[in-house]
Amino acid sequence: MLSTRASLQAMLKWLVYVAGMLPAVWLFYLAFTGRIGADPVAQLEWGLGLWALRFLIACLCITPLRQLLRINLLRYRRALGLVAFYYVLLHLSVWLWLDRGLDLHAVLQDILRRPYITIGMAAFTLLVPLALTSTNWSIRKLGGKVWSKLHKLVYPAIALGALHFIMIKKVWLIEPLIYAAIVLLLLAWRLLWPLIGRRGPSSRRVAST
Repeated sequence: MLSTRASLQAMLKWLVYVAGMLPAVWLFYLAFTGRIGADPVAQLEWGLGLWALRFLIACLCITPLRQLLRINLLRYRRALGLVAFYYVLLHLSVWLWLDRGLDLHAVLQDILRRPYITIGMAAFTLLVPLALTSTNWSIRKLGGKVWSKLHKLVYPAIALGALHFIMIKKVWLIEPLIYAAIVLLLLAWRLLWPLIGRRGPSSRRVAST
């Protein structure tokens, strides 16, 4: 029975990886068949970055779901986080290769002179150690407490990612603002929950699980 449950959970985790990458496959298909708009590279960058932000938001939603609704999806958080990082890598790769033609001088100039790119690279830099340590071996090697503190870097990373998303366009768009509001709400929840969770026995029980 236990082995069957473990096998099912492992299969579901792999399903997260496979299903998570389908939007990327679709975006590349649209881009390379000329069906994504007048500027396919820009639209591809935008789409990949948007999905990266969506998956990071999905990671942040797991804790409130557990605390409020007792829906425990913790076992899938690592997979969601890695899928988010894959989208960040694709977003960055498209910019480096298709947009800037691997011109490292132009890339460096963009990072130094364009604030939204500086912010995006800062978010990417924060996510790299999280992706590299998303293994059971890393948890054992670092220790649970150190590993947990390290992975709190996701909070500033997603905040910077949301800001990067807003600043990409030179005009105010409602979609990036909505995503930024969701990110702020989820980050604020982590600050407020210790206060909210003390209000009653049932809240304390949920907080301790």
